[in-house]
Amino acid sequence: MASFKIDLSTAVVFVATAPAPKLANRKTGEAAIDNETGAKLMTVGLLVSDEGQGDLYQVSVPETGVTGDLAPGTPVAVTGLRARDWENEFNGQKRHGIAFRAMAITKLG
Repeated sequence: MASFKIDLSTAVVFVATAPAPKLANRKTGEAAIDNETGAKLMTVGLLVSDEGQGDLYQVSVPETGVTGDLAPGTPVAVTGLRARDWENEFNGQKRHGIAFRAMAITKLG
């Protein structure tokens, strides 16, 4: 599927929820792995404020791309943020949404 680059050049970005391991399987606790690097994936909640509007994104990032103490409220720089749509079917119900992925999230200051 195609992915789209998100321009954050005029945005202010803060951590909303601290990094947590992303799970591939919630029942077994199996960690999600980045196909490109082989690193474990983390999920970080980000508050992106731009042009008077704030949005909350749950962003997947390789564990190696999480730098600094990313506690809630911390201002951060986001490298390579991209969005892609997804769709699946589970128990006969179709689900769809947008997944957000970054190469790195770095504490500012």
